[in-house]
Amino acid sequence: MADKQDYYELLGIPKTASEDEIKKAYRQMVKKYHPDLHPDDKQAEEKFKAVNEAYEVLSDPAKKQKYDRFGFAGVDPNYGAGQPGAGFGGFDGGMDFDLGDIFSSFFGGGFGGRETNPNAPQRGSDIQTNIRITFQEAAKGCQKTLDIHRIEVCDRCSGTCAEPGTSVQTCPQCGGRGQITSQRRTPFGTISSQTSCPRCQGKGNIIPTPCTKCKGNGRIRRPVKIDVTVPAGIDDSQSFAVRGQGNRGINGGPSGDLRVNVDVSPDPFFKRDGFNVFCDVPISFAEAAMGVDLMVPTLDGKVKLSIPAGTQPMQEFRLRDRGITHVSGRGKGDQFVRIVVTVPKKLTSEQREMIEQFSLNMHDASPFAIANDGDDEKKGFFGKKRK
Repeated sequence: MADKQDYYELLGIPKTASEDEIKKAYRQMVKKYHPDLHPDDKQAEEKFKAVNEAYEVLSDPAKKQKYDRFGFAGVDPNYGAGQPGAGFGGFDGGMDFDLGDIFSSFFGGGFGGRETNPNAPQRGSDIQTNIRITFQEAAKGCQKTLDIHRIEVCDRCSGTCAEPGTSVQTCPQCGGRGQITSQRRTPFGTISSQTSCPRCQGKGNIIPTPCTKCKGNGRIRRPVKIDVTVPAGIDDSQSFAVRGQGNRGINGGPSGDLRVNVDVSPDPFFKRDGFNVFCDVPISFAEAAMGVDLMVPTLDGKVKLSIPAGTQPMQEFRLRDRGITHVSGRGKGDQFVRIVVTVPKKLTSEQREMIEQFSLNMHDASPFAIANDGDDEKKGFFGKKRK
């Protein structure tokens, strides 16, 4: 145990860290090494246990004070056992004493490693699921009913783990204490130690007839339906948490959380960039030249947009506060309308004449136009000679 990592170093905080800083660091490390995120990873599991051990000490003012003063020996009397110089020479070999009493008198703690109380409340683990929503639902927010599987309290035994009609009994081996005391003789005398009862695993009771539905676990995994609120402004591949909708806790502990991963379907008209939306609106050449009033679709319905005369192709117009609501609920993005000037692919002879005349009047022939077979007169846009 002499190679244990310093608790402050383990949580990545200085010794002057406040209670809130300790709690924040602990939460970050628990999230990083949680067994659910690293299944079958023994190294991560050991790190997770060490982080919990560090927080157990540093979050308790009395234990923290002992640790700051005496180090590991102040909170774990087993620390250094078996190391050179760790013996208690000078005691009469025939003396009967309990090392736990000696350490208790100095540090107020018991002798022996700390073991998790199996009857203590434990928080349920987090779960996650995926949903697919439309572009409009992501922008405006929506309500969804989700079908998920999670661990629930067994509805047959109500969490008692015993078959209905039977009862939980006190463990005959430990008498309900959950621990048994053993003694062994050493060169220093008789040492007493306490360990978890092997029959009841430290619970203090046994279940002669386990529940047939949950097999004596008190909890079962089953499908449930829950209603969730998708926040307005959420984007594709983002997620949100629903507090307390994860797996149920143990021994009355709080439930875990449900994390919902969002997949947003693309929209045929709107495109998103951050909290702004973009769209293309087609108009004719005549409308671009003379101007036109349009009714443009937005996320909140159609609005009037005046296009001035002489508008150029791909020119953009801004509609303020017509974009997507920020996830925080503070403010909205804008909508940008890009003008696409459409060119007809087929014209009647009359239309060609009118446009040719317009081209002559505007003198808008391209400076790069090629003369027709050496003719001094330049051809018009549609191939007719200018007269």
